[in-house]
Amino acid sequence: MDHEAVLARFDQQMRRDADADDPSARIERTGDVVRQVGAGSDDWNGVIWSDLDVNTADDAIAAQVRHFTSLDREFEWKLYAHDRPGDLAGRLRAAGFSAEPEETVMVARIDDLSTDLALPDGIHVRPVTDPAGVDLAADVHEQAFGTSADRLRHRLLSQLAGRPDTFSMVLAMAGDLPVSAARMELHPGTDFAGLWGGGTVAAWRGRGIYRALVAHRARIAAELGYRYLQVDASDQSRPILRRLGFTALTTTTPYVYQP
Repeated sequence: MDHEAVLARFDQQMRRDADADDPSARIERTGDVVRQVGAGSDDWNGVIWSDLDVNTADDAIAAQVRHFTSLDREFEWKLYAHDRPGDLAGRLRAAGFSAEPEETVMVARIDDLSTDLALPDGIHVRPVTDPAGVDLAADVHEQAFGTSADRLRHRLLSQLAGRPDTFSMVLAMAGDLPVSAARMELHPGTDFAGLWGGGTVAAWRGRGIYRALVAHRARIAAELGYRYLQVDASDQSRPILRRLGFTALTTTTPYVYQP
């Protein structure tokens, strides 16, 4: 895989030319910044792309702070390691942003992945296609990650009602018990499908469920014509993804501003 070419394609398709990830949100392009503005406080708000330099960065940061503060919205500046200027992270911290844990953007060419990984005995896949399924997925998320799933539930219900073709979500079930949940964000017209979630409740970890759900989503993405899978990987999932054939493209750090 040509690292620089794939990174340039990722920046162009998934950031500079991004579509809103929720039917109720909108993309705004102002100067050298691309941002998403949600319809309400439960939606994700933030800066997706910027092309700044040492002369323009501080003014652009201040403009985004003013904009989202006027809406009384917390927002995120999604900073990538290769974004300019090189000291953009320090400028964000100086402006009052707080950094969350860094993640590694990992990418794999779908044709290079093994998609025949089977689920453990006694586990089957259940697609999420209705609000009841969304509730089960949100419950698994809270058990797996120990954080509130209110925003995730709101987003999934919005996508399910308004643009069901932009995501695919599944539950791994042990009988009637949901033990893992994973979704895939679909971006029509691009080469990339994004893997998110993949949370497994503690008692069911270490059995290959995460790997099998990656393979399951890869098969769906291949059938839909996508070329690459992309993951913002945590320290826990990065080694698993590397063994499956993913490579690190860059890193990303959420910088959060609370008005």
